Amino acid sequence: MKIEEVQSTTKKQRIATHTHIKGLGLETNGTAIPLAAGFVGQSAAREASGLVVDMIREKKIAGRALLFAGPPGTGKTALALGISQELGSKVPFCPMVGSEVYSSEVKKTEVLMEHFRRAIGLRIKENKEVYEGEVTELSPEEMESVTGGYGKSISHVIIGLKTVKGTKQLKLDPTIYDAIIKEKVAVGDVIYIEANSGAVKRVGRSDAFATEFDLEAEEYVPLPKGEVHKKKEIVQDVTLHDLDAANARPQGGQDILSLMGQMMKPRKNEITEKLRQEINKVVNRYIDEGVAELVPGVLFIDEVHMLDMECFSYLNRALESSLSPIVIFATNRGICTVRGTDMSSPHGIPVDLLDRLVIIRTETYNPSDMIKILAIRAQVEELVIDEESLAYLGEIGQKASLRHAVQLLSPASVVAKMNGRDGICKADLEEVCSLYLDAKSSARLLQEQQDRYIS
Repeated sequence: MKIEEVQSTTKKQRIATHTHIKGLGLETNGTAIPLAAGFVGQSAAREASGLVVDMIREKKIAGRALLFAGPPGTGKTALALGISQELGSKVPFCPMVGSEVYSSEVKKTEVLMEHFRRAIGLRIKENKEVYEGEVTELSPEEMESVTGGYGKSISHVIIGLKTVKGTKQLKLDPTIYDAIIKEKVAVGDVIYIEANSGAVKRVGRSDAFATEFDLEAEEYVPLPKGEVHKKKEIVQDVTLHDLDAANARPQGGQDILSLMGQMMKPRKNEITEKLRQEINKVVNRYIDEGVAELVPGVLFIDEVHMLDMECFSYLNRALESSLSPIVIFATNRGICTVRGTDMSSPHGIPVDLLDRLVIIRTETYNPSDMIKILAIRAQVEELVIDEESLAYLGEIGQKASLRHAVQLLSPASVVAKMNGRDGICKADLEEVCSLYLDAKSSARLLQEQQDRYIS
């Protein structure tokens, strides 16, 4: 008899460049911990970013802009992601690269405006009459088709809902059954049904089933308290761009959630300025009535020197708008020309926009910091590496770049396995170094062998 253990089908998180960043790694008083939350060094930049997070939470920085400026590989993108992690999932964080604005389909300013709107959240609070509970029964009742065909149609659906206080059996319209199927509701799930619109929302699986063997990762929620039929405050988090897109392509549905669920992704088309103004009026009215709360998020524009004068002048105006997020720019350029002009300016950004920015500098890492970062990356990628090899990689990082040293970790682990070892040793790294060139070595070779290449 053959018995095999089955691995869980829960998805493994893909390891990316900044997977190890879990926050800014600050003390409660705002001082940087030397090694925390995946960060090493950059104390001044992290403390400055921590102040920005505090200002965002207190809603004191909307419409302001920051610039992370520093050489390549000094943690500018990591700092922006650290800010995102500190703010949490409820505050919108919209990353983009400067070159994204150059699309053949959409105007440059339209791309910028779309990202601006993605970075502004709206928290809508509504008191709704709902039926909430754990599904104990779900049985559709069929009847002969009214069209005279051979098929049968669903006349109504009987659903049983259970809470801590009791149970109720409901007879629902067939259209609500369609919504139940769309939400993939099964017996044992906790759901709520809105009494007025019939919208169905699956909250999660009842925690009574938490002990059962389930291969898929499941979110378990407690059995709802109170009666099945109740008034409940429902909080919906959307961005202004979600509202723009939903109103540009109405798909039916009573509330924001059903609109979001039915949104398809057709060919990219522009949302008119008139529509945005109408949505802004409605949003402002909701805010004045206390129904909604504006949540200014973060728009992160990496490689900002790729933008041109048209984009920069648009950003100047957009930052003055009442509905504006916090904008974080990042660049690794020194004094260079502003794209599309022959005008030189620091970081490739016009002086009038630079004047609006708070600039945070990132410093190059020293050898000991590099070794600590490489050790963190090895741990994240589940690689075994000895102290001697880490020191050797640190030397490579000093000579070439930190990015190049990090990139050598994975191929070195493959070479180690081919040589019958679990851990990476110095010999594996030397073999990998002989196979792959870094940017500086490649440039040096090009200079030495110019006559062999077409120029």
